[in-house]
Amino acid sequence: MALYRESAVVLRTIRLGEADRIVTLMTEGRGKVRAVAKGVRKTKSRFGGRLEPIAHVALQLYEGRELDTVTQVETLDHFRTIREDVGRVGRATSVLEAVDQVSQQGEPNPALYRMLIGALRSLAARNSAALVAGFYWKLLSQEGIHPLLDVCATCGSGGPFVAFDLSQGGALCRVCRRGQPVSPETLQLVARMLGGDLAAVLAERPTPATAEAEQLAIRAVENHIERRLKSPGNVLVGEAPPMATGQPPPKGQ
Repeated sequence: MALYRESAVVLRTIRLGEADRIVTLMTEGRGKVRAVAKGVRKTKSRFGGRLEPIAHVALQLYEGRELDTVTQVETLDHFRTIREDVGRVGRATSVLEAVDQVSQQGEPNPALYRMLIGALRSLAARNSAALVAGFYWKLLSQEGIHPLLDVCATCGSGGPFVAFDLSQGGALCRVCRRGQPVSPETLQLVARMLGGDLAAVLAERPTPATAEAEQLAIRAVENHIERRLKSPGNVLVGEAPPMATGQPPPKGQ
């Protein structure tokens, strides 16, 4: 087995047997990694409290056939400001879940890793209502799904735009309208998020367009991953239900 080191963000954990956990990590150099942290739930564990969702850590791991094994953990940032605020926890959970669903195991994606770290640092500094929407739209753009916002996605006209359709990939004019009705303010806000003005958007007070942009982003991400996202703030912060000792861990994500 090869020994390697990585920096990572803990996305989620599952209890395994009486004392272990399966930890899902977004790493800098190897993409998504699933690993066993043995004995981590014991009271005297050396690094039990360090392997919690949201934590930014440096690890040493052994490669395994299906699951790697964590042997050392050092906390780089615990993001205490996020953990102490229920609203921030909900937004962080939404970001972690999207990364978990979009990233592929063993496929390096350093840009997504950096974007995740940046989002958590931004959330720790300011609990912006626009953070989830901004992260989701940037994530989709990075995945190659950049919505058409300046011309009608069906006929190419210059607007005005009154709807957004996921199957068409962007805004629609009155003639071509279908999908979800959307306000001009929301489309302008999404365009700013994707056009290099996200930092300014995060610093602004929320408006009805902020909430509409988030709901539109959630639908767009769900359409991309072909499954529903969980409600903000539920399963990911904490642990999923236990897995019996001797039962093989689930394959897949």
